[in-house]
Amino acid sequence: MASAAPVVSMRHDNSVLDGAFDVQPAILPETSFPEHSDCSKLAEDIIADVNKHLAAKDYSSLGALFSPCGQWRDHLAVSWDFRTVKGPDKIAAFLASSAQAGHQQLTSFAVDTSKPQYAPLQSSLDVFGKHPCVLLHTTFASSVGTGRGIVRLIHVDGLWKIYTFHTALHDLAGVEEPLGARRPLGASFGGNRSMKNWKEQREEDFAFTHDEPAVLIVGAGQCGLSLAACLRMFGVRTLVVDCEQRVGDNWRNRFRQLVLHDPVWYDHLPYLPFPTFWPAHSPKDKLGDFFEAYATLLELNVWTRTEVESLAYDADAKHYTATVRRTDSVTGAVEMRTFHPRHVVLATGQSGKKKMPALPGIDSFKGELLCHSSDFRGAKPLPTGQGESVRRAVVVGSSNSGHDIAQDLYENGYNVTLVQRSSTHIISAAAFRAVNVDPYYSESAQAQQPLRAAEDADLLLWSAPTDVMMALRVQALQIEVGMDAQLLQGLQKAGFVLDSGHHGTGLFFKYFQRAGGYYIDVGASQLIAEGKIKIKSGQAVSRVTEDGVELADGTHLSADVVVFATGYQNMRTKTRELFGDKLADQTRDVWGLDQEGELRSAWRSSGQPGYWYVGGGLGVARYYSRLLALQIKAQELGRMPYA
Repeated sequence: MASAAPVVSMRHDNSVLDGAFDVQPAILPETSFPEHSDCSKLAEDIIADVNKHLAAKDYSSLGALFSPCGQWRDHLAVSWDFRTVKGPDKIAAFLASSAQAGHQQLTSFAVDTSKPQYAPLQSSLDVFGKHPCVLLHTTFASSVGTGRGIVRLIHVDGLWKIYTFHTALHDLAGVEEPLGARRPLGASFGGNRSMKNWKEQREEDFAFTHDEPAVLIVGAGQCGLSLAACLRMFGVRTLVVDCEQRVGDNWRNRFRQLVLHDPVWYDHLPYLPFPTFWPAHSPKDKLGDFFEAYATLLELNVWTRTEVESLAYDADAKHYTATVRRTDSVTGAVEMRTFHPRHVVLATGQSGKKKMPALPGIDSFKGELLCHSSDFRGAKPLPTGQGESVRRAVVVGSSNSGHDIAQDLYENGYNVTLVQRSSTHIISAAAFRAVNVDPYYSESAQAQQPLRAAEDADLLLWSAPTDVMMALRVQALQIEVGMDAQLLQGLQKAGFVLDSGHHGTGLFFKYFQRAGGYYIDVGASQLIAEGKIKIKSGQAVSRVTEDGVELADGTHLSADVVVFATGYQNMRTKTRELFGDKLADQTRDVWGLDQEGELRSAWRSSGQPGYWYVGGGLGVARYYSRLLALQIKAQELGRMPYA
């Protein structure tokens, strides 16, 4: 695909969350693809060499198979962590140290040709096809289980070398999911009068009448439900608690026009994908209903109207004491239960405590003021025939929530001004799908590659080390800007300040490094470009007045409604808010990237034994929930240290 010249000027936004590492895009190697190269033979030869050196425990020779800029990205196969190691010497040391630790030992690899689309093929490291490579799928066995991976080979200086080597643990030895031929019988045969039918067994299981959960998950959104599903399939007793009235209310209770900005073919949940007739962008109430059905159909133990009253860790017993308060939806009766889970998972959302404004005059405002976007339940429609000047609204914040709220207010007849405090990355939903999602997850009949299951696409997406993926995103941004040229020019003319993301990588790495600062346009950007939603850029609110807000430059914006869409703090602050300083102080900051380009403290050790943070959209939850379930199950079996 030919590149499109940028038509708008955009600054980089290289800001990162506190303590996160500023990962930068890789410089892709200059590669060639000699005539008559046999991809299948190259794949078999390199994997044979890997196996030979593994058998001999000759990790230096194995490392020498990599190019000088080669990387091994490992998700639980070499170590019980998420690691990305660069360079032959460091890769050799990584493999040797893991073998010495004795927890895991890779034993063999094989080229995976079990599906036609897995066959080794000529591919490219980059978007524009200027850096050819050979891409192959692998399977592997280790002392703890089996897994899958992706390898990219490059031809440099007359030799074929490994550029990226990805391994992801998929199954634990002796742990079989009840799928296909291993599905449960679903019936009890015999003449015992005390036998319980399925409904009675399910009620007993749901109530934890005779046992306790090994895992307590706080939050029944996409992350909590996805993890609970994987844990159930691994045979780990799990209880999910949520303060909402019903499963899915975390989506139903948002403003009425909300839809997911990413497409459904990227959003499938584990074990039960969305049906093929599902709309491309899930409406929030429809998604909430699906979550509720998902919990029912997968027989997940989710207690709604339930809150954790207290939580304490017993280091000697290696478990928590959790007291939960559950309110009956019909009678209002309150039940207190105390459990002793070995694992507690905070799944209350990717972010933590709300960022609430502390501004002079905030109590003097005489209109409707919402101090956080999560409090916005939708604009109150104005009577038909009344002009736009009837009610004025100011929305402070220009990420996804700010745009969605401004659009909802405008569509209900309000005169809206959006206050943009700092630059924002904008991409249309169409460009996001075409450039970022469809190359991996496309359902289009015109897709160049055979259709993949979401899990296959996940493997390919996450196989690239972060800095390599960033290099691809820099190139992809050129295509996105070309597709959105008219929209972006219109925004710039309206006074909206655009940025190109973290080191010019667009949306993905603003998401990972800042957890905000972007908008996938589903209509609000066009309204701004057309002047229907007014924009005030580069200014923060200095104070609130009786009839509006005053900005730092002295501008006064009159308003009947003010909404602050100012985001959230680090997830660690939610632990502090819910469970106190002692537990929070034992955990590390969450989200953003570490020095190796892996997510900090999310879906991996938090620093506190048995306490886990999870967060992200549906696609992130689908991939990482299995990896966390594997860690928890391995700890339950004593195969992974409890830490």
